[in-house]
Amino acid sequence: MPSTLLAKPNINYLLSSTAMALCSAFCPRISANFRPKPFSSSPSKPLLSLSFKVFSSQATDASSQDKFSGRVGFLGLGIMGSPMAQNLIKAGCDVIVWNRTKSKCDPLISLGAKYRSSPEEVAANCDVTFAMLADPESAIDVACGKNGAVRGMGPGKGYIDISTVDVATSKLINEHIKARGALFLEAPVSGSKKPAEDGQLIFLTAGDRSLYELVSPLLDILGKSRFYLGEVGNGAAMKLVVNMIMGSMMASFSEGILLSKKVGLDPSVLVEVVSQGAISAPMYSLKGPSMVKSQYPTAFPLKHQQKDLRLALGLAESVSQSTPIAAAANELYKVAKSYGLSDEDFSAVIEALKAKSQDTA
Repeated sequence: MPSTLLAKPNINYLLSSTAMALCSAFCPRISANFRPKPFSSSPSKPLLSLSFKVFSSQATDASSQDKFSGRVGFLGLGIMGSPMAQNLIKAGCDVIVWNRTKSKCDPLISLGAKYRSSPEEVAANCDVTFAMLADPESAIDVACGKNGAVRGMGPGKGYIDISTVDVATSKLINEHIKARGALFLEAPVSGSKKPAEDGQLIFLTAGDRSLYELVSPLLDILGKSRFYLGEVGNGAAMKLVVNMIMGSMMASFSEGILLSKKVGLDPSVLVEVVSQGAISAPMYSLKGPSMVKSQYPTAFPLKHQQKDLRLALGLAESVSQSTPIAAAANELYKVAKSYGLSDEDFSAVIEALKAKSQDTA
């Protein structure tokens, strides 16, 4: 049986002057242009439903194990989209692909995928269409722009947006899809390049339950678990909260590595100690050894982590939730971007701390 989670609104806390000073020292200047803005002009109305049901892949009925027999569209073949589309093709799905840079479609075409020249054509020729785009602007453009997927949607079709976007963007795309008589599911994923390649992603879905049930066999090809969170917006919010935590954890981990080295400890031993203790996390064991060597092979680009922190801060402000730690981490990732590290793995945020230490030495 699915479990029911009730989210209780927290009392709104104000930042103390001490905390503000700490954040200011860590991040000296925050331009007004980068301050997160609320998604709604009416803060008295709750942004999200505070009561929702969660379903894991283990809790669904046997019908979810049936093979999906329709045609599948896939829009966006970047670091995540390409391996996901490959897994669908290798599982025997009939897949049509599109990407702004057509050359990224060629490896998938060689595996048996078909190609169409626009999102509209993909959606028009498919029963369900997945979209994995880099940011809210791209997600809206591919769905609702000129020759966008919305134009190819209609009754009996479904659109599954697996991009990481803000709540407002997800709801906007949902409205456009629904206006065409089609179904919509937001399904952002938790996981990076390797889980995408191995079919070990975690799907955080919300929207049309019937579409969720229809594409569950496809989600099971692509991931190890899936959660149904109710109405549109809950999936986007859950993903932003998860990535907010992850970005803050990586910033703190980076500080620990540098501090251990500064006081004469072996940072490699620190990584091992952390991996065996109560604060152990796969991210530390996976990223730590490379970070000690100043190597940052890209699995999750730093620019995407900073984007997710920015969106999470906007979500927090919209419900008057104080997030000083995430705000400080966001400024650190912005500094890392200014050093040209946008396309490096998000673990390269440690380089911003190195530079800050040198500046104050």
